[in-house]
Amino acid sequence: MAFALARQGALRPASAQRGPSVRVAKPGLLRSPVVAARPQVLANAAAALSVPVNELSDEERTKLAHELGYKSIGKELPDGVSLSDIVRSMPPEVFELDHGKAWRACLTSICAMAASLYLIHISPWYLLPFAWAVAGTAFTGFFVIGHDCGHRSFHKNNLVEDIVGHLFFAPLIYPFEPWRIKHNHHHAHTNKLVEDTAWHPVTETEMAKWDDSTANFFRWFLGTPLKLWASVGHWAIWHFDLKKFTEKQKPRVLISLAVVYGFMLTAFPALIYYTGVWGFVKYWLMPWLGYHFWMSTFTVVHHTAPHIPFKAAGEWNAAKAQLSGTVHCDFPGWVEFLTHDISWHVPHHVASKIPWYNLRKATDSLRQNWGQYMTECTFNWKVVKNICTECHVYDEKVNYKPFDFKKEEPLFAIQRRLIPDSAMF
Repeated sequence: MAFALARQGALRPASAQRGPSVRVAKPGLLRSPVVAARPQVLANAAAALSVPVNELSDEERTKLAHELGYKSIGKELPDGVSLSDIVRSMPPEVFELDHGKAWRACLTSICAMAASLYLIHISPWYLLPFAWAVAGTAFTGFFVIGHDCGHRSFHKNNLVEDIVGHLFFAPLIYPFEPWRIKHNHHHAHTNKLVEDTAWHPVTETEMAKWDDSTANFFRWFLGTPLKLWASVGHWAIWHFDLKKFTEKQKPRVLISLAVVYGFMLTAFPALIYYTGVWGFVKYWLMPWLGYHFWMSTFTVVHHTAPHIPFKAAGEWNAAKAQLSGTVHCDFPGWVEFLTHDISWHVPHHVASKIPWYNLRKATDSLRQNWGQYMTECTFNWKVVKNICTECHVYDEKVNYKPFDFKKEEPLFAIQRRLIPDSAMF
């Protein structure tokens, strides 16, 4: 699940970051005059450690994890460990497909979506936000089913996967083949500067090119909780432009686009005819935005943390990027149920062919064999606050700094005071 506005002129990184051993500010130390002026930011992950993360004691890493809102922050994976070593350490059964579980997931998501639409239908206006939240989460289950199809972890027959993937992506207005191509590219280049099609930090060089309106747009869109809907931008930029695909890819891309446009030209007019424009907003648009909240949130929480770097191609290491560079985050049980455990994300990046229903067992295996190198958290205000207010601009030494790193701006000052620092929602 990846989103970005990168390579559109505004977010193309120009420099490389260092690995997990990069120096990020030690708890209690100030990294800049701006931090000195607002020390609360330090508790919200504004600074980094005075020594490489890998050289911290267990006690120091535990303290850092607490300050940043994580349950644990892993050490750096040794250079000699390959991604194949990690994959081989997992039990073979986590790779086995179970068609019964796959089809039951389809039934679960269809029933959940139908029930949530009925909930929307009967809810008074003041309960509609709750109903939309449930429907958006159920909508995300549709994506996860198509997601497994794209990774060839749904069924042994690829044609079945293509059909199911197209059908479950169509209501999301997501063209299956363009998404599959770009998403697989994200997996092949996770946390690699320029190449990763997911979020990565903006550089000062790029910021210098922004006029006031562009700067304000990105500050509001990526420097506030609106960032938790940024996958809408990725959806629009990456999946409908034929110029982004090779001639060999285009025939399948065109089929996917035809499926999406076909759905829009039939379902949308029918919905508006029978329920009106408000019905379109009520039954489709708001659940769709709820789905994008989870798309964006899962992506940034799994791949954005003050201590996790991006690296240039020459320094990039697949094992470190996939295991140590992906965060495990526990979400509420009803969310994990409706989204088919996609939040158990580390094994999915270690081996993308693991089907969703084996992710928990695969995670347990990774914890047993590689747990000291993993970062884990529970979805909480502190992690979200850091992502929205502090993790914006690439810094060669400390991974991230906020948009207002030179002088605190009112937009961010207000957020730093209003968004809680608690470790729970």
